Amino acid sequence: MGKKSDKKIYLAGLAVVLLVGCGFAFKGYLWGAGPGLNASENTAPGEPASVSEATYPPAETGAETGADIVNSQQMEEEEERSTGKLQETADNFSNEKYGWGLKRNSNHLQPEMPSYIADGLEKYDAYWVGSPDEKVVYLTFDEGYENGYTPKILDALKANNVKAAFFVTGHYLESQPELVKRMVDEGHIVGNHTARHPSLPDISGEQIKEELQAVEAKFEAVTGCREMRYLRPPKGEYSERTLAVTRELGYHNIFWSMAMVDWVPMPGGAEESYRTVMDNLHNGALILLHAVSEDNAAAMDRILKAIKEQGYVFKTLDDLVKN
Repeated sequence: MGKKSDKKIYLAGLAVVLLVGCGFAFKGYLWGAGPGLNASENTAPGEPASVSEATYPPAETGAETGADIVNSQQMEEEEERSTGKLQETADNFSNEKYGWGLKRNSNHLQPEMPSYIADGLEKYDAYWVGSPDEKVVYLTFDEGYENGYTPKILDALKANNVKAAFFVTGHYLESQPELVKRMVDEGHIVGNHTARHPSLPDISGEQIKEELQAVEAKFEAVTGCREMRYLRPPKGEYSERTLAVTRELGYHNIFWSMAMVDWVPMPGGAEESYRTVMDNLHNGALILLHAVSEDNAAAMDRILKAIKEQGYVFKTLDDLVKN
């Protein structure tokens, strides 16, 4: 009996050692450079392989428990389900690329838009304009880099009690954290403009996810907030596939009904910025301006006051989506 008992104890101990060893090996695979975790496989051509640094958790150190291994496995399985769902979504829709364009008029009416374009955007909860029956304006800014004028724009918004939306890139979050904090503190919406500003139809669904999640992670690191609901597609380029994929990721694509070539100095300076906005103002206007423009910054206080004097009310993208 004694020999048999000793043998059972020995075998039980050996089994425990093998199970623990397998656990360590499995955990190492989950957090290592396994399939889908290598950034160099998921970056756009010519772009640095840096996005996944902000997308996936780093390897843990220290003692590991059975709960750690189970949680890691659950997270990996959820990631695989999410990736599979994105791929299924991407496979089911056309990737024909569209560029954003508008046909203006001089009657302060909303620009003309082909019904197939408007219907296609509506299908995926994307927006480019508000109601034609309400004197409401939605003000948005794109922020790819800082040119020294955003503080003045924020000053004018604060002085006129106007809330806007700022669409930021990964570079902007890295280089201007204090300005992003100020946007949040003063009640503005901060939207996603992708990590590296690629044309979304040119990259895969998984790459789109990495672009957006990299910005989310940096936004959380800067502000403590992670939720981002609104996406401005770089260059205004999109396809049905990108609308479907980004909606699956929880985003509303936000286009515009009014914009101008303002990322370079305008020939007419601040007066041209002011006049372009006022001449094209219409009900439900969703205005896109670039905060790198000295002309926009110089005209901002005048623009905000004049829009209000015309009887328009400023509302936010949250109001637009809620309605």
